[in-house]
Amino acid sequence: MTFQNLNPWAILTAALSSFLVGGLWYSPLMFSALWKKANRFAADEPPAATGKIFAVSFVLSLVMAFNLAVFLNDARTTLAWGATAGFLAGFGWVAMGIGVVSLFERRPWTYVIVNGGYITAALVLMGAILGAWR
Repeated sequence: MTFQNLNPWAILTAALSSFLVGGLWYSPLMFSALWKKANRFAADEPPAATGKIFAVSFVLSLVMAFNLAVFLNDARTTLAWGATAGFLAGFGWVAMGIGVVSLFERRPWTYVIVNGGYITAALVLMGAILGAWR
């Protein structure tokens, strides 16, 4: 396996894109209320995210983007294949994994749909960026 064909700018951009998706996904415009209800938060919870939370989240997103870039590290990779691979990873692995854990935690299905949907959408966009920016 070679890492020389990986595009570090595409990986960085893909990692940053998850913040754009998350900011919109968990906003009042989309799923904020449903997410809070699924987590059984009070109206004023959770407290605002700190710089540390954002920093660690970025590192984790960077690892996700790098991992997806390694899977897509082929000259034949396109935007369409990158987005498809992102969907397969997000829905088929992450969302289903959240579903399994949620069953044992007795979480509502809305928890799985909101959080699994976010990761799936974020990975689709990451894959599209990585596939297009070769």
